[in-house]
Amino acid sequence: MADKPLRSQKSYGKLDRDGFIHRSWIKGTGLPDHVFDGRPIIGICNTWSELVTCQVHLRELAGFVKRGIWEAGGVPIEFPAMSLPETQMRPTAMLFRNLLAMEVEESIRANPIDGVVLMGGCDKTTPGLLMGAASVDLPAIFVSSGSMLNGKFQGHDIGSGTDVWRFSEAVRAGEMTLADFMSAEAGMSRSAGVCNTMGTASTMASLTEALGISLPNNAALPAVDSRRKVLAHVTGNRIVQLVKDDVRISQVITRQAFENAILMHAAVGGSTNAVVHLLALAGRLGVPLDLHDFDEIAREAPLLVNLMPSGKYLMEDFCYAGGAPAVMKELGSLIHRDAVTVSGLTQGEIADAAQVWNREVIGTREAPIGPSSGVWVLKGNLCPDGAILKPSAATPELLTHRGRAVVFETIEDYHARIDDPDLEVDATSILVLKGCGPKGYPGMPEVGNMALPPKLLHQGVRDMVRISDARMSGTAYGTVILHVAPEAEAGGPLALVRNGDEIVLDGPNRTLDLLVDEAELVRRRQAWEAGREPSKYTRGWYKLYIDTVLQADRGVDLDFLVGKSTADVTRESH
Repeated sequence: MADKPLRSQKSYGKLDRDGFIHRSWIKGTGLPDHVFDGRPIIGICNTWSELVTCQVHLRELAGFVKRGIWEAGGVPIEFPAMSLPETQMRPTAMLFRNLLAMEVEESIRANPIDGVVLMGGCDKTTPGLLMGAASVDLPAIFVSSGSMLNGKFQGHDIGSGTDVWRFSEAVRAGEMTLADFMSAEAGMSRSAGVCNTMGTASTMASLTEALGISLPNNAALPAVDSRRKVLAHVTGNRIVQLVKDDVRISQVITRQAFENAILMHAAVGGSTNAVVHLLALAGRLGVPLDLHDFDEIAREAPLLVNLMPSGKYLMEDFCYAGGAPAVMKELGSLIHRDAVTVSGLTQGEIADAAQVWNREVIGTREAPIGPSSGVWVLKGNLCPDGAILKPSAATPELLTHRGRAVVFETIEDYHARIDDPDLEVDATSILVLKGCGPKGYPGMPEVGNMALPPKLLHQGVRDMVRISDARMSGTAYGTVILHVAPEAEAGGPLALVRNGDEIVLDGPNRTLDLLVDEAELVRRRQAWEAGREPSKYTRGWYKLYIDTVLQADRGVDLDFLVGKSTADVTRESH
């Protein structure tokens, strides 16, 4: 046992009135006297919900975590946190990531627990849980919900999200019937679990392993695989030991851990959403991490994993091929092998024990699935604070491109005009969407991968350069420039783009420029500022969010939540 007294003993260990109150009320849940003998009290922060396939099975999985905690001599106490169903929440789940983080932070800090098991999986749930726990800095460990089984349709595997976008474009192009499109629906999501592609959920699960905050194989084991129950049980064992050894989240998720995560992100062809999530998590921990780190650190890391949307296979195949530990093995000398993990092993020891079982799914650095992947970080007069592009999901010929802007001022404007056969657009045009950044939507929705105009789809066009201050689904693909900072709503140059303006993308040189002279931009800015209307959001979470949210290059966290915090409460109970 660590010399430092258990935090829970301040509530449950006192033989006075306060101790009486704390013990008596928790005994009402069915706990006997002898569990208050100084054993670690372990919180299980569970985002279970019937609103989301990703986490619908977490109540059952929590039972295996509890079993492991009891076995190791701890006392498990489960408590809820809000679930963020990506496909159900309106206007966008990202609007509520920081709210979840605040709830998790205060729930952990306020209650007499010594460590916490975080349980989640859907896109914004994993970063929200990690951000909240990081701000308290108790011993913590993550259990992801796991991915759903491979989708099946007409004798073929289909992937969550990725094939939705593909099928939808095929219907709009007249190449797929609506009846076939609707029949694919039932076969896409065949079990509990997160998207079976390398979308944001599976990306973040993979990054928990690279960050060292989950046990090996946490990312790829399917949600319904019995081995995920075993992993949950062993996770319960480990959190008790982490408390006894006083291993806190800040000792695990270090600068080295973030660099390993960036390498993992590139190697798996991970979601662009991971960029804002890792930046926000680093901000909570006080770890220096910059947008350009994602480009610089990952330049030597090729695409090693052949999964949709950057490749062919799905998460179930990734599991059978060796999962995240096998990727770390193939990254070899690029990773920080001495980085610690919650398993008690270093990343190097985990990698050494891993095997690759299918080279079609996981390649080698010498024979990768694709070239250096990750994200490209662009700069230029259109994105002075940066924008990102995922080259492995883009059309190579479009990574260097010059075209005229077709501008949509809002997402409503886009929906109203994109199907218009008289829309002035051709294959060389660049679609520009404004008003969808952190403040603008609000919440920075996944609308950056704009569907193409039907008039071009019928001509065989399947990709165009698209630019916005929005995000896109991790399951999506295309030559899509995202997270333009500052966003239009914050007065970034994106707000000043007009129809017909020429824009130049030079991906290899990481530049994105609007070819409009500065004097004209000054005139446009004056007109834009004069025409601004006051925000229609005047109360509640929306107002707090809009007033304090940071831009994409800083992780889209709230400004007053950045920086290290502690597990200390301001006053003792009386």
